[in-house]
Amino acid sequence: MSCIEKMKYTILLQRIGFKEAREYIEKNSEEVYYVSPGYKIFKDYYIIGVPPIAVGTKGNALIFPYTKPCHGSFVLSIENEDSIKEINRLRETGEGKVTAPSKKGKPPESSKAPLTSYEDMWKK
Repeated sequence: MSCIEKMKYTILLQRIGFKEAREYIEKNSEEVYYVSPGYKIFKDYYIIGVPPIAVGTKGNALIFPYTKPCHGSFVLSIENEDSIKEINRLRETGEGKVTAPSKKGKPPESSKAPLTSYEDMWKK
């Protein structure tokens, strides 16, 4: 699918900052993965934000930040066949994975997304 807005999603938080989105995802997900800005999900959607960008899973739902110009950032949850594929892809790559213990208030040790140049982001 080419547009997030055409997918069935649930808005978990709206009009928030990147830090608030990351903290919410860390506290409300079973698994948390940290990705770099420009990480591509659902074939055509690039996640933007300030690193570390958290992407979480809860059951078969993918929880991620979504930024819409002029409206701010949101935390969305999508649960469908495509979200299951994305969760499996995150698990396969496994980079930046932190499991649920971050809920206990202790910051994850690997909370930094790998540093990359702007040019390297678009080579993937």
